[in-house]
Amino acid sequence: MSRDVVVVGSANADLVVEVPRRPAGGETLLGGDLRLLPGGKGANQAAAAARCGADTAILACVGSDANGSFVRERLTSAGVDVVGLIEVDRPTGTAVIFLTPDGENSIVVSPGANGALDIETAERCSGVWSDARVLVLSLEIPEETAFRVAVLAAGDGARVLLNAAPATRIAPEVLAICDPLVVNEHEALAVLGAGGDAAPGADSGPRAGDYEGVAVRLLSAGARSVVITLGADGAIAADGGSAGPTRVPAHRVRAIDTTGAGDAFVGAVACELARGAELVDAVRFATGVSAVSVQRMGAQASYADRSEVEAFIAAHAE
Repeated sequence: MSRDVVVVGSANADLVVEVPRRPAGGETLLGGDLRLLPGGKGANQAAAAARCGADTAILACVGSDANGSFVRERLTSAGVDVVGLIEVDRPTGTAVIFLTPDGENSIVVSPGANGALDIETAERCSGVWSDARVLVLSLEIPEETAFRVAVLAAGDGARVLLNAAPATRIAPEVLAICDPLVVNEHEALAVLGAGGDAAPGADSGPRAGDYEGVAVRLLSAGARSVVITLGADGAIAADGGSAGPTRVPAHRVRAIDTTGAGDAFVGAVACELARGAELVDAVRFATGVSAVSVQRMGAQASYADRSEVEAFIAAHAE
């Protein structure tokens, strides 16, 4: 049975604490109450795609522990098919998130069970992902697994969305099947080998924030299509068409918590592409999904159903 979206990626338990500011080295801060929330890039992206209306499944590894059961229950409640959620003899991945009053966060991830999603396991579970319309991959699992699955799935006819996060270089044969490659500004430069810490205007980065130019360079490097996310500055979509890269503005909202907003964006893009949308239209819808997300606490807990997102977009249409 063909599925709209299949995510092969990570699944975590997020431990979130609000702090007045980021602690300095050796400093102890008093924070708010610790909260347990579902997370992990893969699980977040799957939950977002399902909330947006896509028939969604996930292939991921969790531990046979309380956090693994928690992750499974939350994915199920979001509408994700967890047939590919595998229990392994390692603790469920965990992210410790420090949330500051401006809605920004600092995150430390302990991969745990996510590291068990090796190539052999992914290939043994190919029945989960081989018939996907859109296959979503990110790099909180071993990157060799993600790249191998990308190549195999593309050979089976899937449209491959690779979210190259954390930032890394990508082999040409993998870049050539990314449709789209989704990256933020720092990840875009890392893919090009310009250095993930380069800023607009730096010698190795784009001049005057010319991320349209970076998108063109990524297309020239081999990607079939590209989306560069720019936070409050929106996103750029490029597919090599005659119109060139298109900048899609972000919705102006007050951010409460940006955790998982990028994953919400990715899941929404995947859903829309599976529904047959053009890339720029998928990005426009996804900006609405992420705008709703940042106004709420948590990652998956902040994701809205499609009807609510459509109402938000309609209310904020210019």
